[in-house]
Parts: sequence; C-alpha cells; structure tokens
Amino acid sequence: MTTRVPNVEVTAPPGAGAGAPGEGIEVEALTKRFGDFTAVDDVTFRAEDGRITALLGPSGSGKSTVLRMIAGLEHPTDGRIAIAGEDQTEASVQDRRVGFVFQHYALFRHMSVRDNVAFGLSVRKVGKAEQRKRVDELLELVQLGPFADRYPHHLSGGQRQRVALARALAPRPRVLLLDEPFGALDARVRQDLRHWLDKLHRDLGVTSLLVTHDQEEALELAQTVVVMHRGRVEQVGSPEAVYNEPATPFVAGFVGAANVLTGQVVDGRLRFNGEQVLWDAAHIDDGSEAHAYIRPHDVRVSNSRGNGGSLPGILERSKDLGWMSKLHVRLPDGQVVIAHIPNEELGHHEPGDEVWVDLRNAKVFAPDDADGPGLADPNLSADDAESTATAAAAG
Repeated sequence: MTTRVPNVEVTAPPGAGAGAPGEGIEVEALTKRFGDFTAVDDVTFRAEDGRITALLGPSGSGKSTVLRMIAGLEHPTDGRIAIAGEDQTEASVQDRRVGFVFQHYALFRHMSVRDNVAFGLSVRKVGKAEQRKRVDELLELVQLGPFADRYPHHLSGGQRQRVALARALAPRPRVLLLDEPFGALDARVRQDLRHWLDKLHRDLGVTSLLVTHDQEEALELAQTVVVMHRGRVEQVGSPEAVYNEPATPFVAGFVGAANVLTGQVVDGRLRFNGEQVLWDAAHIDDGSEAHAYIRPHDVRVSNSRGNGGSLPGILERSKDLGWMSKLHVRLPDGQVVIAHIPNEELGHHEPGDEVWVDLRNAKVFAPDDADGPGLADPNLSADDAESTATAAAAG
C-alpha cells in the first residue's frame, strides 16, 4: 500500500489503513501562511487510531505549526482537519477535546501536583469525588502517587513532564498531541522517558501525534513517521521504510547518519574516479552528477579487495567508541567516507594504511536543486503559546 504526497510516492507502514475510516487524525492539504511567508504548504497525512505518529523534521520545518492547527491554536489558511471522523477545521480548542503536552511543561507553579492534574476537570465542572478518583488513577499510572501534594519546583524535569502528561490525559482527550515533550531534558532522562511513554501508550492506546526533531525518538516510538522539510511533507511511512528506503535526498540525509558521495552516471551506473561502484543509477541521465547516500554501518573496510566494486582508500583516523570503531577513509578522488565497524569485526589497521572499502545499500539521487535554506516558523514565544494552549484546552 502506498501513500501519495505531493511529488513523492512512499510506502505506508504495515497495518496502515487498518483502522475504520474517520478514526484518528486526518489532515488534508493543510496550508498556513503568515502574510507572504508560507509556514506549512499543502500537508496531507493520517495519524492512525490508537497509534503514535511522529512529525519529524528540523527546526523551522513547520511541524509545530501543523500541531498547533490540529489543536486549534492556529487557524489554517487552507485545508481540512478531522478528528475521530468529525471535521474540526473551524471548531474551538475546547470542542476538539485534545490533550496537549509541551516541551517546557507549562505547569502552574502555585498549584500542587494533584491540582495541576485536576485543572482541566475542575474547569469542566467535574464533581470533586470524580476528580479525585481520576487524578489518583493517573498519578499511579505515571508513577507519581507519593508526590501528589508536592509543587512543581520540588520535582525533577522528568517528573514534571509526567505531571504534564497526566494533566493532558485527565479529561480523556480523543487525541494526544506532544510538542517536543522531551526536548528540555538531558539525554539519559529523555531515553528513560521514551521507554516509559512507549509502555504507557501500549497500556492506554490513545491516538498520539508526536512532534520531534530527534530521529532516534521518532524511529523508536512511532508506528508511522511523517518527515517534514521547508513546510512540506517529504515522506510518510513506517520507521523501517523511512530509514531504509528514503524517498528524497533530504530524508536520506536527515533520518540517520549518512555519507554523501558525489559521482557521475555512466551507462546507468554511478562511478567514482572511473571505478564502477554502485549499480542503481538508471533513473538518472547518463553523464549527470549524482549523489550516493550510504549509512556508516553499511561501509565495510578490509585489508584486501573484497569484490569488483570495492574501492582503495587510505585510513586517516580511527576512533574506538566502545563496541565499535569510527573510521575515516579517504578515497582516490579525495572524498572521505566514514565507517562504523563493530570491534569484533575490525582487523588491525593503523592511520596511513591502505585499505579497501565496500559500499553497500547506497541510495542514489540526482542533486537536490530545490534544496536550500529551510523555512522558519514565525517568531512565537514558546511560553505565550503554551500558556494560551493550556488555558484554552482546559476551558
């Protein structure tokens, strides 16, 4: 099954489309302009019911603007938004029944943990007994039961983010929107919270849309990844498809590390310095320059020539990173390729040694002439956006 986005055909993940029509979140031809500036340009995708979908892209790619439009915090210039089968394009924030979790927590500092989680319920005039029962359930769920009477400044960053998640879940939202939820945390805490959120989502099954610039986060948590760049969708697919079968040069270079080598197409094959290396370039005109994207773990380095496609090179640097080594090898035409080699597979090499390089699983693209400075979202204070959203969603 394939999903068509403007000028790009990509493979949808296994199971995509399995939900009933109208479930989850549907975004169709969504566009947002601020004067002459186009922040989001004709974006279409579907977040499947009960799954985590990630909007992945660099800063300024438009992903947070898409999320704000789904939440009702921004009004689209064009396009349509549906949640659980209902058109929500013109609906108020309150009527959309979405839960929103921000990067900077947006907790009320003068309220206890319990009161923060109960905030949306109290605004909706839920009875005190029901409020207490729901809050107790959620605090146990996020493993913060003993902290109910503490205040946010007494908590760690990871604990505050779990409080923010509990608050977003309290009113039983139809969908959960997460805007860089771990971006303000250190690497170890982010990793721990990713594992925790993955387990929580498996238990709850709430439809979730995660905005992130962290490729590892998107690939680990999401069942579907929507890669955005310069306000547009580059590719939609499973993590495996996006990583292993990139549809555009941008996706190949952004999702995971990649060597980018320049060569020339001759008889449908890409050549470096006259050496035939890569075979799959028939889709590019003969005589044209082309770029090959190769993952560092797909580069093999040895003391002897492995096959007719291997290239000679000079080992310039080798760095032991624990379980693997990072090798820098200069090719005959001066280009440098980086290889990640498990130490158990690494033979004895010294800087200056002549080695042979085998380049595997390369993805070959014509130069991306349209690529250039990415679009940036207009300046909107994160604190202003979060405060507005918290109050509006609760009301």
